[in-house]
Amino acid sequence: MCGKTLRFDILTLFPEMFDSPFDSSLLKKAREKNLIDIRITNIRDYALDRHKMADDYPYGGGSGMVMKVEPIAGALDALGSLEDALVCLMTPQGEVFNQQMARDMAGRSRIVLVCGHYEGIDERVRQNLVQKEVSIGDFVLTGGELPAMIVVDAVSRLLSGVLGNESSAPGDSFSSERGLLEYPQYTRPAEFRGWKVPEILLSGHHAQIEAWRRREALKRTWLRRRDMLEKAELSDEDRKFLDQLKGQEGRQ
Repeated sequence: MCGKTLRFDILTLFPEMFDSPFDSSLLKKAREKNLIDIRITNIRDYALDRHKMADDYPYGGGSGMVMKVEPIAGALDALGSLEDALVCLMTPQGEVFNQQMARDMAGRSRIVLVCGHYEGIDERVRQNLVQKEVSIGDFVLTGGELPAMIVVDAVSRLLSGVLGNESSAPGDSFSSERGLLEYPQYTRPAEFRGWKVPEILLSGHHAQIEAWRRREALKRTWLRRRDMLEKAELSDEDRKFLDQLKGQEGRQ
């Protein structure tokens, strides 16, 4: 992930949607540092008719419009060789995107994201033109543009040099290094409207602070995402603390 530029090609019917998100915050800085290269392709430019129609009525009848295969194929062909690229279709039917998938993508040199839209997309795109189908959750959006933005953001921040603090990403929730939700964070002031920062964080005892953070991460994961504990690397001390939480829950 070091010393190279990760290229994202995004194929969309609505290229204007990407102007602001990719020209702000960390993504803007990453582009300026040449850590990521984001290129937007308008699928409609490769429509074959004079009206630039990229969708049509579905064979067999039904509601809505279906994205045509020809413009998508033409847009992909225009990208040149995709031998080293991972070509993904953003669709609610895809594999759910998670931190591990983001890590896998961060190891690539080129990622192509095809944004679906309307009622659906010609099945021949799935069968012949993409390697992976990706979803950001079990819900339906108007199109794949917002999910594509999320993928670019999540993958980019894992690249060396994108974050100001290189130790930030490994401590994130869902990070493979942690395997737990992130512990609570605080900053100044130490008290606001009577709401105080935990005394341990002001103590300067780093070992005790780390122990507190570990317990809080375990507690938060236990309360919110117990499924994650099945895969987390837990010490004997961690398991003892979780047994205490289970005991407390049983007495309530």
